[in-house]
Amino acid sequence: MFKKILVPLDGSDLAAKILPKVEELAKLCDAEVTLIMVGASATNLAGIASPEIFEKAAEHDSRFAKRYLEGAANELQGKGVKVNWFYEAGMPAQTIIKHASDNNFDLIALATHGKGEVAWVMGSTAEKILSHATVPVFLLRVMEYKPPLLKEQFFM
Repeated sequence: MFKKILVPLDGSDLAAKILPKVEELAKLCDAEVTLIMVGASATNLAGIASPEIFEKAAEHDSRFAKRYLEGAANELQGKGVKVNWFYEAGMPAQTIIKHASDNNFDLIALATHGKGEVAWVMGSTAEKILSHATVPVFLLRVMEYKPPLLKEQFFM
């Protein structure tokens, strides 16, 4: 069924909630998993601060991402999953979609939300990937819907 699964992560606990499901699926299909993180590039940060500051921010982002991906990959490997990881600076949704297409992935598996997403809206990166990917996308809902309180509930 699925032989190559691409798993976008952003370093957040919400995004990492996809990993147990990916572990199950990879074992079931005997699939290889690639963890991908797309970090900020100096051009993404342009206009925020001086060139030196956004270059340092991009370097910090890269170091964090590589440590995070290596740790997550080691954990999955310890559970018997064939896994590797990939980091690239750029625009997240576009980079993920291109990487999946260029490298013949069978599936992109990700959580609906990651860092910085508003709780009542599907994350913009997940939405873009779902809308534009050329391969199947598996989304795991990680936010729990909590309806707003009714006026009567405030006065109880």
